[in-house]
Amino acid sequence: MGTKCLNCPLRNRPIFAPMSDGEVAFMQKFKTGELVVEGGTTLMMEGSNSPQLYTPLEGMGLRYKTLDSGERQVINFVLPGDFIGLQAGVMNEMQHSVESTTPMRLCVFDRRALWQLFKDHPERAFDLTWIAAVEEHFLGESLAILGHMSGIERIARAFVRLHDRGAALGLISAARMPLPYRQQDLADALGLSLVHTNKTLTRLRQQGVATWRDGSLNILDYDRLCQIAQLPTDRTPMTRPLI
Repeated sequence: MGTKCLNCPLRNRPIFAPMSDGEVAFMQKFKTGELVVEGGTTLMMEGSNSPQLYTPLEGMGLRYKTLDSGERQVINFVLPGDFIGLQAGVMNEMQHSVESTTPMRLCVFDRRALWQLFKDHPERAFDLTWIAAVEEHFLGESLAILGHMSGIERIARAFVRLHDRGAALGLISAARMPLPYRQQDLADALGLSLVHTNKTLTRLRQQGVATWRDGSLNILDYDRLCQIAQLPTDRTPMTRPLI
C-alpha cells in the first residue's frame, strides 16, 4: 500500500490546506496503491480512457498535446501534489498526455470511485472543482503571456512560478531547485524557438538574475526576476487542496 494518507509527507507543507480526520480516512479508502515509474514513462495518453487517477508524491513530469505534425506541445509541468487525470474522470478520455521526466512515485486512485467522492464528500468535491478552476485561470494567464510578453518576460515568469512552487514543496536547497526538463520543453511551453530560449537564458545568466544548467535552477536575484516577470515580490502563496 505504500505511504498511508495519515503520514503523507506532502500534508504538512503549508501550501496545502488542512484536511479533517474524515477527509484523511476517505482519501485512504479512495487510494488503491502506489506506482513507481522511471523517467520517460507515459502515465496517461491523449484520447485514452484511463481507469486510474494519480497524485505524485515524488518526482516531476509534464503534460503535453501531440499535434497533427507529430510534434509535441508542452502544456505545463507536473510537480509533487498535482492531481493527474481529472479530464479522464469527468470527460471519459484524456485531452492531453502526461509523461514522467524523472523517476516518480505516485498515489493511485480508482476513477470509478470519483462519483462516490462527489456524493459523500462535498468538501473534497469542491476541492476538485477548485483545482479545475485554478487550472483554467493559469491557462488564461498562459494565453495572455504568449500574446503580450516578450521572450525574457515569459521565461522570467515561468522561473518565478516554478521557484515558488518548489519553495512551497521544500524542493529548494542552497538556493537551487531541481528542474530536470530540457530547454526544448520550456521553449514549447512558452511558445518560443529553441534558439530564442537559449539566447534568453544566456542573457538572464549574464545579468546575474538566474541560471539553469545541469537540471538545476538557481535564482540569483529574485526581486529582479519578479520585476522582469511583471510580478510583485510580496505575493501571498495560494493555499491549495491536496488530493
